[in-house]
Amino acid sequence: MTKRVYTFGNGKAEGSADMKNLLGGKGAGLAEMSNLGIPVPAGFTITTEVCTEYYKNNKAFPAGLETEVKDALKKTEEIMGCRFGDAENPLLVSVRSGARVSMPGMMDTVLNLGLNDSTIKGIIKKSGNERFGWDSYRRFVQMYGDVVMGLKPENKEDHDPFEEIMDEMKKKKGVKNDIDLGVDDLKELVVRFKAIIKKRLGRDFPTDPQEQLWGAIGAVFMSWDNERAILYRKMNGFDDSWGTAVSVQSMAFGNMGNDCATGVAFTRDPATGEHAFFGEYLINAQGEDVVAGIRTPQQITIKGRN
Repeated sequence: MTKRVYTFGNGKAEGSADMKNLLGGKGAGLAEMSNLGIPVPAGFTITTEVCTEYYKNNKAFPAGLETEVKDALKKTEEIMGCRFGDAENPLLVSVRSGARVSMPGMMDTVLNLGLNDSTIKGIIKKSGNERFGWDSYRRFVQMYGDVVMGLKPENKEDHDPFEEIMDEMKKKKGVKNDIDLGVDDLKELVVRFKAIIKKRLGRDFPTDPQEQLWGAIGAVFMSWDNERAILYRKMNGFDDSWGTAVSVQSMAFGNMGNDCATGVAFTRDPATGEHAFFGEYLINAQGEDVVAGIRTPQQITIKGRN
C-alpha cells in the first residue's frame, strides 16, 4: 500500500530534504531538520499525492488515510508527552500547506487546533498563563471560522466580520493593539466569534478536536485551488497537478508573554536580493501577526535596526 503519511520529531524522520515533490518544501525541510537533530516540534506530513487523490475522489479523503493519520498522531503524542483532545494535558497543533515550490501566502494555515471549552482549561493549567490560553482560543476560533468554515467578507465592500468585532472591542476598551486586551476581553471575543459563526453560517463551531483536524486538512487541500493560488501558479508556470502537502505539527507558542516571539528569517534580503541575513520578529505574537500588518515587526539584525 502506498505510504501517505510521514512522521518527524525527536531527532529522526521518515522523510528527507530530497523529497520535496512528495512532502512539499515545508514537509521536506521539517524532516531534514529533524534528521539533523534540530529540536523541531514533532508532527507529520500528508503527501502531495493525497491532495491529487482528494481531487480525483470528488474531494473526499482516500481510504486508509484516517488510520495512517491516527498512527502518526499517536507517535506525535508520545514524543511531545501530551494527548490531542485531552482535557488535562492537551496537544495543540498547526495545520499548514506546503507545495514543492514556494507559494508564499497563497494557501491556508490553521493554528492552535485542538482547543475547546475543555482543553482550554488544561492549557491554562499547564502554562499557568490564563491570558495566553484565551488569546490562543480567540485566535483559533477566528482562523478556523475563516479558513475552514468560510466566514469571510461577503463582497469587496464588506469588512471581515471577526475584525469588526475585534475593532469594536479595542475601541470599547480604549486600546490600540490586541496585546492590550485582558483575559475577560479575550473570553468575550471567543463567545462573540462563535455567535457570529452560528448566526451567519447556521451551524455551531466544532468542539470535537478530530472534527477540527479533518476539517482543517480538507481546507488546506481545497486552498490549492483557490483563486489566488491558481493565479500564482499561472504567473510562475507551476503545474496545477502538483498538489500541496499538509504538515500537522505540534504548536510552538510565541504568544506566552514578553519573553516569547514569532518571526521570519531569510538568507537574502527579500526586498533587494542582497546576500545578507534578514529577519523580522514580533514579541508576544503568533506567526500570522507578522504578515497581517497589525503591528510593526522589529528587525532581527543590528544593521536592520539602524
